[in-house]
Amino acid sequence: MIKRIFLLPCLLLCSVLAKAQSNYAASLIPKDLLPYASAVVRNEEITVEIKDLDNVSYHLKKAITVLNKNGDDIAHMAIFYNKSVSVKNIKGVAYDEYGKPIGKFSERDFADEATGGGGNLFQDYRVKHYIPSITQYPYTIEYEYELRYKQTLNIESWEPVNETNMAVEQSSYKIIAKPDFNLRYKEINVPQKADIGSTKDGLKTYSWQIKDVKAIKNEPYSPDWHTYFTRVMVAPEKFSYYGIQGSYTNWQQLGKWQYDKLLSNRQDVPPETAAYIKEITSNISNPKLKAQRIYEYMQHKTHYVSIQIGIGGFQPFTASEVDKDGYGDCKALCNYTRALLSVAGIESYYCIVYGNHNDKISMLPDFASMQGNHVILCLPFKNDTTWLECTSQQIPFGFLSDFTDDRTVLACTPYGGKLMHTPKYTADENIEKRKADFVLNDDGALSGSMETVLKGTDYDDRYHIIEDAQSERIKDVKRYYPINNMEIKKLIYKQDKSLTPSTTEEIELSAKEYAAMNNGKIYFSLNSVNRARTLRQIINRINPVCIQRGYTEEDNITYTLPKGYKLESEPIKKHLARPFGNFTMTMSLEDDKLIYHRVLQLKDGNYSKDTYQELVDFFQTAVDADEYNVVLIKK
Repeated sequence: MIKRIFLLPCLLLCSVLAKAQSNYAASLIPKDLLPYASAVVRNEEITVEIKDLDNVSYHLKKAITVLNKNGDDIAHMAIFYNKSVSVKNIKGVAYDEYGKPIGKFSERDFADEATGGGGNLFQDYRVKHYIPSITQYPYTIEYEYELRYKQTLNIESWEPVNETNMAVEQSSYKIIAKPDFNLRYKEINVPQKADIGSTKDGLKTYSWQIKDVKAIKNEPYSPDWHTYFTRVMVAPEKFSYYGIQGSYTNWQQLGKWQYDKLLSNRQDVPPETAAYIKEITSNISNPKLKAQRIYEYMQHKTHYVSIQIGIGGFQPFTASEVDKDGYGDCKALCNYTRALLSVAGIESYYCIVYGNHNDKISMLPDFASMQGNHVILCLPFKNDTTWLECTSQQIPFGFLSDFTDDRTVLACTPYGGKLMHTPKYTADENIEKRKADFVLNDDGALSGSMETVLKGTDYDDRYHIIEDAQSERIKDVKRYYPINNMEIKKLIYKQDKSLTPSTTEEIELSAKEYAAMNNGKIYFSLNSVNRARTLRQIINRINPVCIQRGYTEEDNITYTLPKGYKLESEPIKKHLARPFGNFTMTMSLEDDKLIYHRVLQLKDGNYSKDTYQELVDFFQTAVDADEYNVVLIKK
């Protein structure tokens, strides 16, 4: 990787660039763009010229002023390409805070790497990227490059603001095409509609621009940025994609094209495998149980690797290739599973979804285009639609994690595409329930056992631990629980992979000096296993509150107290009910047993921005209760 900028004499650079150079002095940035900004896009010009169905030029010129180190990532340049997307004419200049050139860079200064990291077996997609090594703020990076595409199915969207804490002085996006090239577009949060015109040569133009857009500060529990940032999505009516022609104006037509051109004739299960599938399902009459048996066979036989080749990375390997090699990416494994299910007479749909653990991003119902980054499988059983994630060897049949739950997807069927919605896991289903029995000695030592059951999207929270060696498991678990001086004597994980799966964690532990001793009193934390975190204050919040995924935490802990001691004060109780959640904390004393019960539930939903302060106060109440210390005195 290249991590330097070639420093050249200012006079040399000025002589080369003086004719067209803009003034990028940081002092010229409008003052009202500075609040919350870590970087400011001074100028961005994007021009897409569609010369033919298999000949597209994408030219970008951009200047970014980085105000502090938090803006360095915004100045990180990443250019993605493959064998059918060539990169041309990369060049750039760096400027100091006064707008004086301090260095230039070109394509040779970019690192060139495969995308996707070590999980990729082989692929076409690569990325050229460059990280400026300037540490004197503010500084400006101006750069430009050109991409040439041999297809018109995917045309780059315009996303002039795709980061929080980034302001934009000006950005423009222009598409140039032949007059008979029909282009559909979707404008999202665009202040001015498209300016449609023509060039002097009679070519049709579509233009958008924005100016003086203030930075949006990073606010917890904000909606997915796709919903409130400026964006223009474009899609052609007719296109060529790696030699395959097509046309569409709606989801039905797009799904039909993908099914006919990318998925058909790729279901070639070898005869011996087909015979085995029939054999292992011959005594199962229930179609869903039959599908489960086939799914588990697929999991045992294959493993996931990321493969970004084929027709633009969209066409799966054939079923026979996966059967022979034993591996595949999401496309290949879904196609293989679909082929195996077909052998048993079970219908399934190949579904394109936008996978993301943090944001639930759905297909836009009113704008058909090539959206999504992942593939899952749908089994449309009557009154019992079932969904399968085919890339994991551990995930239970019929379970979707938080990567693909509760979002609109495109199902590619023989009859065309149709939009479907994946299951939603509610706050009552996303459960972390814990039961602990502890003994507290009069020397302050703690010992006992703890069982935690995780369900819903919490089911796979411990996957990364379960797959580790026991010694690594113990290290990880110690980071989960803030128990002073904890030593783990036993750690066991059990997984129920039924249609309502759960993970159970069983721990036996001890902790010396868990409690503090002072003047005949014993002090210890009532809740040392699950504590809420404070939510930072936001002054003049802009965004509404969006809780994308609800959950429920329930803790039941019994402490057997040392003999001869009692509580110094009366047991406390807390209860808070809000539209977005509930918090309850109680403690009671029964003989020598102190019983602690805690429930925190957060409900998904969209709330006004004024709700945020209530949410801050809600979590602060939970934090204060979680930090409560018990004081024991001698009877």
